[in-house]
Amino acid sequence: MSAISAVEQALENRWEALWARVFDKEPVELLDALRRECDSNAVVCSETRIVVPNAYDVELADFVHDELSRRGSRVGQALTDSLVRHAERHGYEWAGPLAVHITRSAHVPNGRYRVASSVMPHVCAEGFQHTAT
Repeated sequence: MSAISAVEQALENRWEALWARVFDKEPVELLDALRRECDSNAVVCSETRIVVPNAYDVELADFVHDELSRRGSRVGQALTDSLVRHAERHGYEWAGPLAVHITRSAHVPNGRYRVASSVMPHVCAEGFQHTAT
């Protein structure tokens, strides 16, 4: 494991520890749910190309949204960063520019959060070519 990967993993572990305190759950269910949403909607296009949705909607229960807002947390950015690292580890390709949208909701099925994904309707996956750098 490279030094950068070790630092990224350490930062991700600290973020997940924060979520565990907020939700009083281990492992951190919301991050796992976001990753599962990505994995379960992956489309294998070829041996070297796996495309995943690029738009994620995360609905947070009122009390969770309030708690995270009160702490001044940049929840959307942290979830996006975690999802990017997950996709990189699995070699996924986004169907377009990645967006994680956070909203508050009084009607989430488990009382804490709901995660859904889609391909942005105005973005065509064929328009994004993977280029080697």
